[in-house]
Amino acid sequence: MVATYQIRLPDELVELVRGLHPELKARFKSALAMILADPHCGKALREELSGLRTFRVKRMRIVYRIADRQIIEVVAIGPRHNIYEETFLIISRREKN
Repeated sequence: MVATYQIRLPDELVELVRGLHPELKARFKSALAMILADPHCGKALREELSGLRTFRVKRMRIVYRIADRQIIEVVAIGPRHNIYEETFLIISRREKN
């Protein structure tokens, strides 16, 4: 039996994707479908971001975690040059709360 996954995106990321250029939006939707099909397709991150994975979409990245066997939680979406620092800040804020 094949496990069925669901993607969970925070509201601010849903709005971000909605506001993207149509071509980039289509690429993100395709990337999310690929992640749903195989959650381990993204590159595993290390050190402070251990437990997260990243998936490349042109110059942008989708950072996500496999929360449990059925849920894929998207943590951040952004340009490669600063997404990992932003993700670290997001994770740090969540741990404080």
